[in-house]
Amino acid sequence: MKYTVTLAEALGGITVNITTLDGRELSIPVNDIISPGYELVVDKAGMPIANEPRNRGDLKINFEVKFPTKMTTEQTATIKRALGG
Repeated sequence: MKYTVTLAEALGGITVNITTLDGRELSIPVNDIISPGYELVVDKAGMPIANEPRNRGDLKINFEVKFPTKMTTEQTATIKRALGG
């Protein structure tokens, strides 16, 4: 599953709300820093395993980070200060 986050969400954390293919609603907190290509694996939250209906596979969420295309001078200065640049 692919999920797009903003740069602020990638750095500051987010709760991912997902509707699975079988209709379940999941709310998954992500407190790690999300870098481009980051993959989160949620154990036993995926689809049921064939011939083992009580067991589920893992849910894999691949993240895409949407970077801003432009920022004001003030925003750039604020980010540089925050990140020690």
